[in-house]
Amino acid sequence: MPFTPDSELDLLFPPDIIGEDVKSQLHPDLHIRPLASTDYRRGHLQVLSVLTIVTDPGEPAWVAQFNAIRSTPKTYYTIVIVDKASDAIVAVGTLFVERKFLRGLSSVGHIEDIAVDKRQQGKKLGLRIIQALTGISERSGCYKTILNCSDANIPFYEKCGYMKKENEMAKYAPERAVTPVPRL
Repeated sequence: MPFTPDSELDLLFPPDIIGEDVKSQLHPDLHIRPLASTDYRRGHLQVLSVLTIVTDPGEPAWVAQFNAIRSTPKTYYTIVIVDKASDAIVAVGTLFVERKFLRGLSSVGHIEDIAVDKRQQGKKLGLRIIQALTGISERSGCYKTILNCSDANIPFYEKCGYMKKENEMAKYAPERAVTPVPRL
């Protein structure tokens, strides 16, 4: 499949929000951009499967989720790195911006779902995704950018400029409650 330029894609947000500094550090065979409405076919879910079990909802449901996310502008920033030779996604990550009542109605950036295809790991793609998302967070006016990670990944995120701070707590919903319900 030939590489599809940004101008031919239906993107989640304008591509110029991704800093040129990150783009210039990528290998010429790779391209970083916002998630596109056709990225289901480029392997978006397969790349995410390096993180956890991914249930494939099918393309229509995936596109519906893409459109729901896009309907909340300046909130969700999912970016991908695409291999130009195959037009396939090889890395992905998301930033969502939480608006706060604290600190003078400020915002916090949350980085989530950083994933790199197993065959592409060790090429600093995760670092580039983190740099791009952190830049978007800072340019969006977030007073801090946070993320959760396993203890094994702490050294990687420290290399990205993050520091261990506080603790994470989680309570998982019972299995039967995991099925998505329509939003009110």
